[in-house]
Amino acid sequence: MRHYTLPVRLLIIAIASLTFILISCHQEPLKPLRIATNLWPGYEPLHLARELGYYQNTPIQLVEYASNTERVRAYRNGDVEITSASLNTVLEIAETNPDTRIFMIVDFSDGADAILAQPEIKNLQSLKGRKVGLESSTLGVFLLTRGLEKVGLSLKDINTLPLEIPEQEEAFKQERIDAVVTYGPARSNLLAAGAKSLFDTSQIPGEIVDTLIGSEELFTNYATQIQVLGQAWFRTLDYIKKHPEDAARRMAKRQGVTTEQFKKSLEGVRFLTLQENQKLLGKTDDSLLKGANRLYRFMRENKLLKQKIDPTPLLDDGLVESLTN
Repeated sequence: MRHYTLPVRLLIIAIASLTFILISCHQEPLKPLRIATNLWPGYEPLHLARELGYYQNTPIQLVEYASNTERVRAYRNGDVEITSASLNTVLEIAETNPDTRIFMIVDFSDGADAILAQPEIKNLQSLKGRKVGLESSTLGVFLLTRGLEKVGLSLKDINTLPLEIPEQEEAFKQERIDAVVTYGPARSNLLAAGAKSLFDTSQIPGEIVDTLIGSEELFTNYATQIQVLGQAWFRTLDYIKKHPEDAARRMAKRQGVTTEQFKKSLEGVRFLTLQENQKLLGKTDDSLLKGANRLYRFMRENKLLKQKIDPTPLLDDGLVESLTN
């Protein structure tokens, strides 16, 4: 047996320790997890979490886009790993990205999406033959169709004008349109300016669902980041519940509206708890799946989807099941 003197043993330990340190120092840093968002109040907790420091030092980047079209393009092009998306948008994306998964349900729109009209227009029936502006997304078409159905009208009875969210306020105030399908700060500002609400998502509860989506690879390539994101999201919802005034003030400032306007817009948004996410994504509560299938049929009938899609595999409860309250 070979015997080492004490100095040699110390040298071996020192070399081993140095080697470990060098290997540790050269570990790949975490890749930035890029998330596409917009000015929908339901997604604002993502930004509040950043302001509160809940992402810690994890590289989570929030990238804001002005329209749904831009967010979808960014996701499809690989410019972001995650995008916020309403359920109809998820179905559209799944046509070209079949590995897309809903890993978190953010909220149900419960009045925050609305059809607003010029003050002299009293009801939905009065929209017949009028010009209605709406974002070039299925969501606007779906909400408008559901509203018109309530009074026996269809899209054929009105004139639609594509208008992205940043253009809607000016077009409405200049009376270039008679009504608009809108949400977020635009909705708040137009209501404050005297617009009349004819129809909103409180009249079709659970039909407009907002989510966060990513590809299956997300959970392998961004395991740490996605875990931090999930924990931060529900921690932020808890902060909003415990400190509603401070939370509303912070979020309103970023959205460019008053605290009272933002609180009013949040009245139309119902955030989902972790337990609700687990039930809906795990399909022990099948109401989300039924809603997705109903929306899918609507989109196929109106030629808004070209391919057949099974919504079932889109629901992924992997993240929410790994989280604890």
